[in-house]
Amino acid sequence: MGQVEDQITPFLKARRAALDPAALGLPNGVARRRVRGLRREEVAQLAGISVDYYTRIEQGRAPAISDAVLDAVARALRLTPAEHTYLRNITLPSHRNAGGACANADRPAVRPQILELLQAMDDTVPAMVYGPGMDILAWNRLANRLAFDYETLPAADLNAARLVFLRPESREFYPDWEEIAGETVSALRAEVGHFPDHGRPHQVMCELRDASADFRRFWDAQDVLDRDHGVKRIVNPEVGELVVTFEAFAVPNTPDQRLCTYTAQKGSETERKLRELATKTAVLT
Repeated sequence: MGQVEDQITPFLKARRAALDPAALGLPNGVARRRVRGLRREEVAQLAGISVDYYTRIEQGRAPAISDAVLDAVARALRLTPAEHTYLRNITLPSHRNAGGACANADRPAVRPQILELLQAMDDTVPAMVYGPGMDILAWNRLANRLAFDYETLPAADLNAARLVFLRPESREFYPDWEEIAGETVSALRAEVGHFPDHGRPHQVMCELRDASADFRRFWDAQDVLDRDHGVKRIVNPEVGELVVTFEAFAVPNTPDQRLCTYTAQKGSETERKLRELATKTAVLT
């Protein structure tokens, strides 16, 4: 069984275990339940398919699954949109046959026009470009002052997931470290499903599973999150706590890269602190 096929069984088992049969109107039968959540036959019943067919799907043995069946399984398991997309990705035959899951992958280049855009935001908006597997491919001067100093980091550590789990200072920079760590792993899982033919997300996953017990803990939860906006707290070494809003945009004509910006509410203390950081950055350059 291949690396991508291996994702199907633990994911569907985890989603079954997360559901409360009573909340779905199913007979309680607590005394007869050996595991938490729904049994396979209950998922099959809710999805309107045979138990044998659902079992083959969960075991990665169904050669081709129609959209209608996947939609029915997603409804039965109450999957979120991100989880539904992930399930669709990992069950595609071409995805399941992808090889070399943990192979090395080259870091892609960022187009010169995107680098110019980063520079244009130097004095006002921290911004960076992420590639597959959460590699940090480029950044502007203000982004380099938010938390980590990317310019002094080893090249291998220029990766958002590696920074969270392998750099001890990440727990100082992120007061909500547990939340950040969980979201990071959930987003990486979404990437592993979305880019089955790209080696980098798989490589990062393999490396961190070997290197970090915390990463394994979050990875085994089987959560999926494709988050492109939100709020993040960062404790900056120079100006203190920042509360920033992040937005991630797909780079045109380069779907495996994202431009991420960090902004502050107008008139807020964080906006003032970002201006202070920008001033200090300008003085040093």
